[in-house]
Amino acid sequence: MTGNGKLVQVLAGGLESDEPSAADGIAIIGMSGRFPGAPSVEALWSLVERGGNSFRSFSPTEIEDAFTDEERAGADYVASRPYLSDVEMFDAEFFGMFPREAAVTDPQHRVFLEICWEALEGAGYDPYRRSEMVGVFAGCSMPTYLLNNVLGDRTKVEEFTSNYQIGCFNQIVGSITDALATRVAYKFNLRGPAFTIHSACSTSLLAVSQACQNLLTYSCDMALAGGVSVTIPQKRGYIYQEGGMVSRDGICRPFDAGASGTVFASGAGVVLLKRLDDALRDRDRIYAVIRGYGVNNDGSDKVGFTAPSAEGQAEAISVALANAGIEPNTIGYVECHGTATPLGDPIEFAGLQLAFSSIAEKRGRCALGSLKGNVGHMDAAAGVGGLIKAALALHYAKIPAMANYAEPNPRIYLNDSAFYIPTSTSAWPDASAPRRAGVSSFGVGGTNVHVVLEEAPPPQPVAASHVEGPFILPLSARTEDALTAVRHNLAAHLRANSKIVLPLVARTLQTGRHAFKHRTAVVASTTAEAIDLLSADRMNISQAEDVAPPVVFMFPGQGSQYVGMGAELYRREPEFARWIDRGAEVLKMSYSIDVRDYICHTGQVTETMAQEQRETRIAQPCLYLVEHAMARLWMNRGLMPTAMIGHSVGEFVAATIANAISFEDALRLVATRGRLMQKQLPGAMVSVRCDPETAQRHLRGSAEIAAINAPKLCVISGPFEDIDAVCAALEKAGIAFSRLHTSHAFHSAMMEPCIDDLREQAAKVTYGTATVPYISCVTGGWQTDEAGSSPDYWARHCREAVRFADGLVTLCSEQKPVLLEVGPGRTLSTFAAQTISRGGAAAIVQSMPEHDRANAAAVILAEAHGRLWASGCELAWPPLPIAAERVVPLPTYPFQRQRHWIDAPTPRRRGARARRGATPNTPTQPTRRDSNDQRRESLPHYKSYSGTGGCTHHAPRRHVGRGTRCRQQDEHVPRARLRF
Repeated sequence: MTGNGKLVQVLAGGLESDEPSAADGIAIIGMSGRFPGAPSVEALWSLVERGGNSFRSFSPTEIEDAFTDEERAGADYVASRPYLSDVEMFDAEFFGMFPREAAVTDPQHRVFLEICWEALEGAGYDPYRRSEMVGVFAGCSMPTYLLNNVLGDRTKVEEFTSNYQIGCFNQIVGSITDALATRVAYKFNLRGPAFTIHSACSTSLLAVSQACQNLLTYSCDMALAGGVSVTIPQKRGYIYQEGGMVSRDGICRPFDAGASGTVFASGAGVVLLKRLDDALRDRDRIYAVIRGYGVNNDGSDKVGFTAPSAEGQAEAISVALANAGIEPNTIGYVECHGTATPLGDPIEFAGLQLAFSSIAEKRGRCALGSLKGNVGHMDAAAGVGGLIKAALALHYAKIPAMANYAEPNPRIYLNDSAFYIPTSTSAWPDASAPRRAGVSSFGVGGTNVHVVLEEAPPPQPVAASHVEGPFILPLSARTEDALTAVRHNLAAHLRANSKIVLPLVARTLQTGRHAFKHRTAVVASTTAEAIDLLSADRMNISQAEDVAPPVVFMFPGQGSQYVGMGAELYRREPEFARWIDRGAEVLKMSYSIDVRDYICHTGQVTETMAQEQRETRIAQPCLYLVEHAMARLWMNRGLMPTAMIGHSVGEFVAATIANAISFEDALRLVATRGRLMQKQLPGAMVSVRCDPETAQRHLRGSAEIAAINAPKLCVISGPFEDIDAVCAALEKAGIAFSRLHTSHAFHSAMMEPCIDDLREQAAKVTYGTATVPYISCVTGGWQTDEAGSSPDYWARHCREAVRFADGLVTLCSEQKPVLLEVGPGRTLSTFAAQTISRGGAAAIVQSMPEHDRANAAAVILAEAHGRLWASGCELAWPPLPIAAERVVPLPTYPFQRQRHWIDAPTPRRRGARARRGATPNTPTQPTRRDSNDQRRESLPHYKSYSGTGGCTHHAPRRHVGRGTRCRQQDEHVPRARLRF
């Protein structure tokens, strides 16, 4: 706060100060709330913008209070109170609470937990993934749920009070106001300051001021600040008293001639705050900026403890202006406390005139408003509700209408002031200075708070960037039902906001939402496509574990390659292209061939090119290079394999990624291997649908088993005539088979002639120790350092049978991994699905398309990324275009609420009155109820003093004695009588 010298300057009508720096202040980057008739901040603005209100009268069957039938039938009974629907409902599972724990927890705590989560999520922050210190500053009303429901009879009250602080711990923690802020900090793992504040009606705006102070002193980096008031029973009436605080007709009319008092209501609100320079740096969505705040207390210079003071309010406003370093003439709107009491409003207006005395001659310069005209007086949540309304007014650049206003209170002289009261919502005019607003909140007891708001600075321009689709939209929830609601809500939001930028939707979902266990992902290039996919009847849902699953890279062998298999990724993915270029240059120098002509080919594929690609001399180096580049792409996104398996030539990629063989050495060895194998005599291979034992019985001549790909899927290799004999035997036995399109009999004795030359080439390689375990496809077990560095092993590799199925069993015998096929097609994924029992793998994922879907490479990659994330893998999201704002508003978590509630007992007061058979006549003198009832009836002339009541003709003044005297009424009014 500023010193008294600056305050004196302001009160004197002048402040010599520069405009605040653009980076000064506290940014409001998130907000959430529950308001009567408006279950969200967006719904509240809609209500405010149209000048609507949430006041209504209860029918006799709705009322839950303990007034007797006679009292309800009285002319002064008003059956009205704006309330929150479904406060008995709560998503206990989401917040990690047992049903009984949820049932004894005060609904104020439960509602506040929900809106705090929504404020964080709406701003795009997952508290569990952030390192910032986040503080919580909040307050609530008296825990009447504890009194009315949890402690429903005298025995429970006595047990509770006797055990207080030692026993009855659930009720204590679930209901005491002290735990409001700390419960949020505990549930969301927030490590900044967390404390609960109480100052009656100014509680939540005081919480905001304390949050600002903690941010400015770097006690925290972000702060949740707000309040909640849900008093039970909600559906209750009240007894109107002439000159008292509450409204005669159940409607709140701030500053209006017809105002007769306020109407108390339930409500909750919270804002997420951040230092403005940090918010600008992080490209947060900023609704408004808090430039200054003032806090004080009236002291004793007023008519009574609960009475307001124009001077005290004026000082708080002036301090806030001084703290902000701005002139009063730059304020275009003030969100007033505005309780609509006949004397409270004139006192507040007088305070405004004092604070804005320097611009008194500027008629109609500043608009006044009060949220209480829309939703009533939300007690501890009133201040933050007004702050949210004012912030939205700045955000949308509109001056909101004052609800229920027709003409000014006769003690408010608008025509002689700088203020006016709008009766309809209008555009906020442009001005040379930024739009600014003030927000006031004044508490019983005299704690005054005023906050100065300013419109958000325009988003900082960023260099234009473009990223092609498709885009990954990850979705998650705690339950499948909630996940269904998540996608349906998002689909509805996209329909209603057709111009929304899909990449920013993707960014918001990827970086601004917590990843829960039940997950799915949608991959789309357009909003319309996303809507269709989100609206599908069914979607694949994965359930991630608390610990990320192990990831196994599977590298396919020869036969999966095709012309243009890497073209799309080469064009779109720099990391993929980097490794393709690096390998292509190595091969170009050694073998005078540019494999990019095959890997990156686009357009029509000629038969000659297709035939060349099938040749082993071309196929193997191309396949190795594409698989290695694909592996590096995944690793560049943070996906590191815990183990690997390669099918035939794919094992060379595994050895390279494991650092057992260098990239250049392995590439040259594979290229030499392909050329030597190409030179061998032609042969044939056939895939057989049977187990190895059955296949063995049908072998003929020199034919042999070349691969065991699955428990009932083998490959037989050998000379043409022997394979023909095998096929005839298989056909006779009724065993399904299919000939493979290969030119040679790989992994058979027909490869023996090239082994010596391969051994010579393999001996030139410098081997290292594997840093990632991988499977030997020769043994089907884990590769050893001895075999992995043996030239003889790599020389005979093309001769020995591939035991891929055995390798998969080894991989999954002691773990449940994600099996990721790193290469073109889905051949190995098919083998894995046939080998590993259902549930034996966390997921089986394809990275690249088959030959007939080559143009879908980007979609397949994005879908693979989404499936990996849905399976629980931790990896970085692909780059998205940079925008001025990091996130866009999207639907927040759809809480799956269930009833967690302790019903209140039947009111004894009503029952006792009925048993006595009392008449509805009102007694003329105060009487005491019998001892069982423990209540006292008050008569109309015992005024319920709230500081704005008492004399209806003049503002209260300071006095000594027991009452105030009205010169027109000349009656002595007892002070501070409370109604029991």
